[in-house]
Amino acid sequence: MAYIKTISPEAAGGQLREIYENLKKTRGKIAEVHKIHSLNPESLVAHMELYMVIMFGNSPLKRYQREMIGVVTSAANRCAYCVNHHEQALLAYWKDPGRCRQLSFNRLELELPEQERLLCDLAEKLTRNKTSDYSDDIRGLQQAGLEDRAILDAVQVIAYFNFVNRMVLGLGVTFTEEEMKGYKY
Repeated sequence: MAYIKTISPEAAGGQLREIYENLKKTRGKIAEVHKIHSLNPESLVAHMELYMVIMFGNSPLKRYQREMIGVVTSAANRCAYCVNHHEQALLAYWKDPGRCRQLSFNRLELELPEQERLLCDLAEKLTRNKTSDYSDDIRGLQQAGLEDRAILDAVQVIAYFNFVNRMVLGLGVTFTEEEMKGYKY
């Protein structure tokens, strides 16, 4: 149960009802993270526009890589809501539930290609904000063959998930097992 009032789809009217209907049509259902914006529908629209560009827009990063980065960022923030949501999305690509869980709990024991390992390392390091200089990390990604646009996109994914994780944690967004299923990926 969220710490603040939210408006359910059944109680929504006007602009919020239209937004909810569009989300249900395009995403398959309405998530609790959507409902947390219900008192400010414009913020929900802006949030979803940013999400769609960062997670589904054209990028040299593959979709599963973006989901992978989201899981690692959310795990570093201890945001169970986002870990669970995005493990489900990653599962649509990896098809291995154990591997998806290992990414969030035992990532260092998971065998990943160098680029993906470095992307995950950057996600955790930047999220935990252990330094103010990430130049070695960026050079490592470049040396591993990632182009600068892919690096920009990776940092945007990391920043986006830090934003959402703080919304979820700060406002008490929770999930049920049923909520984790039925989204369009």
